[in-house]
Amino acid sequence: MPELFNVQTPAAAWRLFLRHLPIRITTATIEVAAALDRVLAETVIAPHDLPSFARSTVDGYAVLAADTFGASASLPAYLSVIGETAMGQAASLAIDSGACTIVHTGGMIPPGADAVVMVEHTERVQPPRALAVTAGHTPSAFPHTIEVLRPLAPGQNVIQVGEDVRQGEIVLAAGRRLRPADLGGLLAVGITQVTVAQPPRVAILSQGDEVVPPTQTPGPGQIRDINSYTLAALTHRAGAEPILMGIAPDQLGALSALARQAFALADVVVISAGSSVSVRDMTAEVIAALGQPGILVHGLSVRPGKPTILAVCDGKPVFGLPGNPVSAMVIFDLVVAPTLRLLQGEEGPPRRIVMARLARPIASVTGREDYVPVRLEQRGNERWAVPVFGKSNLIYTLLQADGTVRVALDSNGIGEAEWVEVLQ
Repeated sequence: MPELFNVQTPAAAWRLFLRHLPIRITTATIEVAAALDRVLAETVIAPHDLPSFARSTVDGYAVLAADTFGASASLPAYLSVIGETAMGQAASLAIDSGACTIVHTGGMIPPGADAVVMVEHTERVQPPRALAVTAGHTPSAFPHTIEVLRPLAPGQNVIQVGEDVRQGEIVLAAGRRLRPADLGGLLAVGITQVTVAQPPRVAILSQGDEVVPPTQTPGPGQIRDINSYTLAALTHRAGAEPILMGIAPDQLGALSALARQAFALADVVVISAGSSVSVRDMTAEVIAALGQPGILVHGLSVRPGKPTILAVCDGKPVFGLPGNPVSAMVIFDLVVAPTLRLLQGEEGPPRRIVMARLARPIASVTGREDYVPVRLEQRGNERWAVPVFGKSNLIYTLLQADGTVRVALDSNGIGEAEWVEVLQ
């Protein structure tokens, strides 16, 4: 019978693991259009001002703000409309006092103008007067006169040159996982390619004589393999590339061979099941043989997920996760996902956190971190977290949950109606 593992707190285990984990980030240059959810490997600098010309934020008339000072519905300002700035074209007319031009949302502000009055705040008081037709031209509707019914301040309804971003400013910093809006921001300043981190390859291996593929009908004493697929989905969510290695039987030789194959193929190895203490649990022995320094931590003071293995073998992270589905997913979020983010150079908060009030108390013991699934409910103006209690081998515990609540290491629990952070 092997010795019992030495349980460590998550914080201490993580510090020990990081001391032995070399961070090697490989990069590639790809098209921005294909870069969603990739992590920037280099800081991006704006090559020019955005916008590069003063633009209107409304449909209306480009004016000199001083011409509108004191204007009201009972005492309007009168301006002569001398032309129109077409969308996508440079403004060809300059504005002098007493004149204005028609502009559209996003259109260029003509020289001399410093504000835009919304069309809703004007009235036309003189019908258009057609000018003489010259060869090759159609009759013009200008000039005509408008009343301006409200005063404007200089710069009102105008986006100034460089107001979005100035040339030389940081557009996006290295370590940022690219969102849809980020792609738009890059393309807006003409950046069509970016250097990003390559997704780490994660080999996922399930273990157990009782485990069969999901496509197979389980026989007596057998269960379908769900850990491979839930862990693969979590790997995708962390921006990495899962490689499903299949199911190893409870035979040392077969498990060792499949683990060595996984180790050769991938940047990270995750073995599900077989990390607890029994004569049939060989995961620790197999991981220890993969390289140096080998196993760093065997056992975390958490529930669920106590029989967890953290190892670094010849520079590669290797994890032994519990076989129970809830435990495996909780531990993946706790240690594997942060490792995958580190291997991509990702900065910033890894997970969404929402605040809620606890609908019923959670009991715990000091010296152990608990992660309790909760379901979120809206009750009036407040969000409440309802604990979903269940054993760690019941996958539907997590299916019914919207997130998890962490009970701190030195806590005896959390009382009803207390505010908690829900990790999603």
